[in-house]
Amino acid sequence: MTHVKRPVVAGLFYPEEPRMLRREVEGFVNTAHAVAPPRRPHALVAPHAGYRYSGPIAGSAYAALMPWADSIRRVVVLAPSHRVAFRGIALSSADSFATPIGDITVDSAARDRLLTLPATGLFDAAFAEEHALEVQLPFLQAVLGEFTLVPIVVGDAEAADVAQVIEELQDDDTLIVVSSDLSHYHAYADCQSRDRSTSANIEALRGDAIGPHDACGAFPLRGLLVTAANHDWQVQTLDLRNSGDTSGDRSRVVGYGAYVFY
Repeated sequence: MTHVKRPVVAGLFYPEEPRMLRREVEGFVNTAHAVAPPRRPHALVAPHAGYRYSGPIAGSAYAALMPWADSIRRVVVLAPSHRVAFRGIALSSADSFATPIGDITVDSAARDRLLTLPATGLFDAAFAEEHALEVQLPFLQAVLGEFTLVPIVVGDAEAADVAQVIEELQDDDTLIVVSSDLSHYHAYADCQSRDRSTSANIEALRGDAIGPHDACGAFPLRGLLVTAANHDWQVQTLDLRNSGDTSGDRSRVVGYGAYVFY
């Protein structure tokens, strides 16, 4: 029997109606002011809050894919775990992940390869209520159309183990996406200062200087930065804003950044 992972934040974090969802996502991408990198992206970092708050910044990340969309056949999404505490790296037993736009087939052969690595295992509970992975999928569907998915939720994991997962699957047909917000619930000016510092560390590939208080996706992000350093990838900051900029409420804000690696 086919196992489909159903969405849990449709109608909450983003529209549940398919045409409205596609229209909103395409609007974020098409109005982004980010400059596309000079070469095909190997990886992105994009935020994962409700679209009202982080959608414009995520749009900046996904707009960077537009010139190369036809060349991307598979996407590996690495998200942090907000609901379940665990050590290691979780894989899903699902055959596909659904959004209101449609179902995305999971690359089961890639999953089987990853299951041979020491830090990975099947752990569906990590995916059951996790929004950080789910909110990336409509953006990918709108920009790429058809692709296969390798969904991953990263718990308390070593950067080297996350990098090993990325290395196992990274190739010319594959895009890596790390889902992460930045600082949480600080005053507006404090958030700006903290996020500028974190952004500088991302650009310098200094994952050891980034903790969960700097970026909720610190564990998958650290692994990506190890990979980027190993391959001499360049990093470009595409967008750096916070919920005060997008919602207008600057009392206690959450930071968002969009980054491309090429």
